[in-house]
Amino acid sequence: MDDFFRNITITKDGTSTIFLPEWNEYYHSKHGALQEARHVFIKNGLDYCFQLKHYEPIHILEMGFGTGLNCLLSFQYALNQRFKINYVALEAYPVLETELNQLNFTQILQDPPLDAVFEQMHKAPWNKTHKLTANFKLTKLIALFEDFTQHNAFDLIYFDVFGLRVQPELWTVAIFEKMYNALKIGGILVTYAANGQGRRAMMEAGFQVEKLKGPIGKREMIRALKN
Repeated sequence: MDDFFRNITITKDGTSTIFLPEWNEYYHSKHGALQEARHVFIKNGLDYCFQLKHYEPIHILEMGFGTGLNCLLSFQYALNQRFKINYVALEAYPVLETELNQLNFTQILQDPPLDAVFEQMHKAPWNKTHKLTANFKLTKLIALFEDFTQHNAFDLIYFDVFGLRVQPELWTVAIFEKMYNALKIGGILVTYAANGQGRRAMMEAGFQVEKLKGPIGKREMIRALKN
């Protein structure tokens, strides 16, 4: 995918995303990058997890760091709620600096201090842990999802990989078994997708699967629990 042509496009809520013409695939929903991330990963993921947990930090694993939008919104949420997050993100094909410079997330959010944070997130070297603030630690790992192995380490997983149509190998029982093992008991996985193959694979891996109302432009999304 390093050789793929990627261009910046504007989604319906005014926020930017990256488009891959060869796959006809967007990094975020064309109906709105910001509204999708807030609905799926913050409202039905982080906020739901925060309301359930009685301890901190919350340990988050993001599958697909991409543009860093989910990480940025998680940082903003933790800052507003005044609790700690340890954030680990996997990415096989990091976004280029020239592409990052064209993203408009911080302008749309109209929260000037986030400009420096967003830059720091992307400039932080890979495969090391960085303390962005006293309440937020970030570890970015360059790795294929298939090669990732952790056990009982995370409270919440943002499963934000490319869709089944273009990367079916990431929507398999084997991948979701890795996700299940990586979560603590009571841990949560959220994803924008609700395709039948992925849902069945999650259930076979051991998850209790719940279909929720999706973001604008999608009827449903999934939240899965490790009992």
